[in-house]
Amino acid sequence: MEDEIIIGLEIHCQLNTKSKLFCSCSTDFRDNDPNTHTCPVCLGLPGTMPMVNRKAIEYALKVGKALNCEVLDESEFSRKNYFYPDLDKAYQITQYDKPLAVRGKLLVDGDDGEREIRITRIHVEEDPGRSVHIGTTDSGKYTLVDYNRSGIPLIEIVTEPDLRSPKEARKFLNKLRATLEYLNVFDSEKEGSLRVDANISIKGNERVEVKNISSYKGVEKALTFEVTRQRNLVRRGQPITRETRHFVEARGITTSSRSKEEENDYRYFPEPDLLPLKVSGWVEKIDLPELPDARRERFISQYGCSVEHAKTLTGGLKLAEFYEKTASVDNALAATWTSDYLLGELNYRDFSIDAMPVEHFRNLLKLLKENAITDKSGVEILRIILDAVKEGNIPETPDSIVKRLGLAKIGGGEIGSMISNVLAEQSDAVADYYAGKMQALNFLVGQVMKKCRGRADPGELNLMLREALDKKE
Repeated sequence: MEDEIIIGLEIHCQLNTKSKLFCSCSTDFRDNDPNTHTCPVCLGLPGTMPMVNRKAIEYALKVGKALNCEVLDESEFSRKNYFYPDLDKAYQITQYDKPLAVRGKLLVDGDDGEREIRITRIHVEEDPGRSVHIGTTDSGKYTLVDYNRSGIPLIEIVTEPDLRSPKEARKFLNKLRATLEYLNVFDSEKEGSLRVDANISIKGNERVEVKNISSYKGVEKALTFEVTRQRNLVRRGQPITRETRHFVEARGITTSSRSKEEENDYRYFPEPDLLPLKVSGWVEKIDLPELPDARRERFISQYGCSVEHAKTLTGGLKLAEFYEKTASVDNALAATWTSDYLLGELNYRDFSIDAMPVEHFRNLLKLLKENAITDKSGVEILRIILDAVKEGNIPETPDSIVKRLGLAKIGGGEIGSMISNVLAEQSDAVADYYAGKMQALNFLVGQVMKKCRGRADPGELNLMLREALDKKE
């Protein structure tokens, strides 16, 4: 295919263990001062000896099983040699030619329907430290290094170049993130918990690596920019240079970092201080939880969710659990309001599902089910609750908000009185309606809704207004 985009991903995921990969330092460092969660081992001081964290290996095996990988009976740690300020030892302990797991797959909703994305390998490695750039990476004044992150257990998940667009890459990452959350090996809300390097090329041209993309939305943004940049080069007849580029998220661009290293530049060799890792029989003892695809099918069969709602609601473990806590009020109503209303309000405020108190949402659903409020009032109540959370206040219950603001749904008599007033006030619009201008009806509906502050049912109001106009004529 002409101009075909080819994308492969390398995803670095921090495993949610309590201690680091090769030492006992705590991984809970995010609210602490720089360089306070370190020891001679994770600082790479001479004479120190690493010891493997068993829990990290078990977590990695869990991921391998969930992604349908073949787990190798014996894997091996290696030293990856390169010099960079955040790598205190001047080498990284990782896995190279003998990884933990190989040949897996993950099904995703691709650009042309559901597609199988192949997983090349999963290997375990230690995280380097964190470079803190004062300014931007391309024009900063200087850089500081925090080694609290050094030694955090990572898995690197490498895909085959099976992805065909930035949007498809984002969908793959969302599905992978959800799978890792369901496995309880990963906390997506921790800073730096998932980072992506992407290899991207236009078929027939050199590939470019874009490094250190630190957000899901950032992946699509970085790859979209890079696709445009490479296409422009091809259009102008200029060569695409094989190189490593850095994504500058604040500007939405990639900048050249260095020429692309080859594998032999890293001078891999087996880690002399660690024996080969033998895990024969471990995988059979791992019980997997219900994963996103299985829960999606259960939501469809058990709760009667539509396919689209089920996909949305199972896109994150906390979201799926939130829905199940509210579905008992009304399965369909909870699915619609969670997927179509609540998520929109949360995304607008950059909130997670935790921001909405479950009991408040159940209360809101009960009011809607009992026809005590309109959809418009329901949305207003959602916004009041979330705005209170944003300000750090304890939100009112929906019942309390309805009473305080007078949001209870009004009946036919009140609606009829308001319709009469509007028809008397808007004689020109009434004349336009009789002249066949149907947009005049929408205007009149809007005027009545304005008077009743959205407390009337739109369908009932429309019907009553038509009846009133017909009688008036």
